[in-house]
Amino acid sequence: MPSWEGKSKGNKLGYGIFIFILRYGGVYPAYFLLRFVACYYFIFSWSSSRPIYQYFHTRIGYGRWRSLVNLYRNYYIFGQTLIDKIVVMADMANKFTFDFDGEHHLREMVSGGRGGILLSAHLGNWEVAGHLFKRLQTRINIVMFDGEHQRIKEYLAAVTGDRNVNIIVIKDDLSHIYAINEALSNRELVCMHADRFLPGNKTVTAPLLGLDARFPMGPFLLAATFRVPVCVVFAFKESATHYHFYATEPRQYHGRRNQGVETALHDFVSLLEEKIHRYPAQWFNYYDFWE
Repeated sequence: MPSWEGKSKGNKLGYGIFIFILRYGGVYPAYFLLRFVACYYFIFSWSSSRPIYQYFHTRIGYGRWRSLVNLYRNYYIFGQTLIDKIVVMADMANKFTFDFDGEHHLREMVSGGRGGILLSAHLGNWEVAGHLFKRLQTRINIVMFDGEHQRIKEYLAAVTGDRNVNIIVIKDDLSHIYAINEALSNRELVCMHADRFLPGNKTVTAPLLGLDARFPMGPFLLAATFRVPVCVVFAFKESATHYHFYATEPRQYHGRRNQGVETALHDFVSLLEEKIHRYPAQWFNYYDFWE
């Protein structure tokens, strides 16, 4: 069965080289070096290349040559999003611009005083959007897997400084459930990805791009259980220095718990598929996502 292993690629030396270039040359020299790094992964990382190639070829419907071109483009854009995340989180000088489509929905959620859940996926560069949530002037809790190697995390923390959000790490002892419960009880915003799960997690199935795929049950169960407003948010790179942020109108999921889970899942997958068709090269799940 397809599932994510919970680890991210990269090493401390690689991050260090790019951060040095970013500090003294800016994003464009870093993007230039990135072309060679992307080429390396394109040629030598078949374990992650095969699922993305199949995604372009069988799910998006590209021919073989177009699938290969977009495979390289996918690696290159993914590298750009990592660079951009460091630049924004470290407050380095940059020329990034942003369109905020639906930001008023999030402001309405905050002003409503009930807290809420923000769902997203590994599509686009959600972490850049997450860092910009400080515009909302409310407490943000981001739920994530602890998938980075500890040395890399410590190195990046020294560069980017403290995040302006509270991180809730998903742990085997399920302590994160209590942290999420506390945050929602305090009427805060809780942000989480709803497209990855680890082996042993409970899942739900829905068709995506014409084939059944499994999604983690947790985010949708929380939406149905707490019955707080739920938004789906994405941020996509549209040019070298421009991002487009999307937020949907908040919705609450009532009824029986199973019905609420199914409705929340359907809404999320529909929006996910719509954005995949619009930004197909920004799908960053490097494993066999579909059953």
